[in-house]
Amino acid sequence: MSSLSSVLSAPISSIGIPKEIKSDELRVAITPDGVKELVTQGLEVRIQTGAGEGVGIEDKVFAQAGAKIVDRNEAWASHLIVKVKEPQEEEYSLLREDMVLFTYLHLAAYPKAGEALLQAGTTSIGYETVQLENGSLPLLAPMSEIAGRLAAQVGASLLEKPNGGRGILIGGCTGVRPARVIVLGAGTVGWNAARLAAAMDAEVLLLDRSPERLRKLEAQRRGRLESIVCSRGLLERLIPTADLIIGAVLTPGGRAPTLVDKDMVKQMKYNSAIVDVSIDQGGCIATSVETTHTKPTVNINGIQHYAVSNMPGAVPFTSTEALVSVTLPYILGIAGRGLEGVITERPEIVSGLNTIKGSVCHPGVAKALGIHPRHPMACLN
Repeated sequence: MSSLSSVLSAPISSIGIPKEIKSDELRVAITPDGVKELVTQGLEVRIQTGAGEGVGIEDKVFAQAGAKIVDRNEAWASHLIVKVKEPQEEEYSLLREDMVLFTYLHLAAYPKAGEALLQAGTTSIGYETVQLENGSLPLLAPMSEIAGRLAAQVGASLLEKPNGGRGILIGGCTGVRPARVIVLGAGTVGWNAARLAAAMDAEVLLLDRSPERLRKLEAQRRGRLESIVCSRGLLERLIPTADLIIGAVLTPGGRAPTLVDKDMVKQMKYNSAIVDVSIDQGGCIATSVETTHTKPTVNINGIQHYAVSNMPGAVPFTSTEALVSVTLPYILGIAGRGLEGVITERPEIVSGLNTIKGSVCHPGVAKALGIHPRHPMACLN
C-alpha cells in the first residue's frame, strides 16, 4: 500500500499543529483540552514551538496535556496537519502527497494556495465547505458568529471622528438620529452583525435575496431592525443613505458575488464606512482590498474600508476555543479512522474535500479557480 493510500484509508497516528504565520494571525488550531482528548485516544500530537503564544498558551501547558513540542519541520512531517488558515507561500514547500491538510482554505480568494496544493498532490479539507444536509456549515459557523459581532463593533468605531469617520455615535442619542447600518446577507455573519448593531440602537436594514431566510429570522428581530428582500434597484437607492455597510455574503467554496459596485460606493456619504467580512471569499464590495489587523483600514474615495480576512484573529482566545469545540470531533474521526473511514460516519466531510491527488473536487472551488472538478469519491478511489 502506498503512503498516500495509507493516509486516505488507514488511521493516522500523527497530528501536526504548526504555528500560524499569516499576518496578525494569533489563533492556534488546538487547545490543551483538545490535546488531552487526542492523546487519550492513542494519537500523537506534535505542536510547533510557540504555536500557542498568541492565545497565551505556553509550550509547557501543551506538553503537560501530552503533546510533543517540536520544530516546524517535525510538525509538518505529520500525516494530518491541522491549522487555522490557508498555507502561506513560505509553507508551500512543506506540502506533500502523503498528507491530509485540515484548515480554513478559502481557495477562491487564494488561488496560489490552491495551485500549491494541486502541485503537491495534497489532500485538503476546508473547514468552510464542510456542509450538513440542511445546508448549514458547522465548522464555519462559530467564526462567522464572531466575525459578525466584530463587524458591528468595528463599524461603530470607524464612525468615530478620530478613526476617520463622520463623527457619528452608532446609536445616536435623545433627539438625534442613530447611524443607518446596511447589512448585506442574512447568514450567520449578517444576522450577528445586524443583531448587535440593533442592540447598540442603530437603525439597521438587513438585506438578503431569500424571503425564506428573512422570514425565519423575523421572530428574533429586535430594536430598529428591518429585514428587506434585496434587489439591484433597492441597493442603488439605499447605499447612498448608509453610514455603515457590512458585507456578509457567502457562496460556499466559491467567490462572493459583487453586490455593491464602484459607482454605488461613489454615491456614499463622505467618511462613511464599509466592513467587508466577505473579503476572505474575494469581497462583495467592488472597492474592497484585503487589509490586516496591523493596518485594518484604507480610505478609498473618502470611504473607510475595513477588509481584514481573518477578523476572528482579533480575539484569538475566544476564537480558538470556539473553533476547537467544533473541529475536534472531526480531527478525532479523520485520525482515528482514516479519511475514507470517517466519511461513512460523517458524510459531510465529502463536501469539505477541496483537493485530492492533484484534482479539485469541490464544484464551487473548481469554478472559482477555472478548473474542471472531479467527484471526491472518484478521487479517493
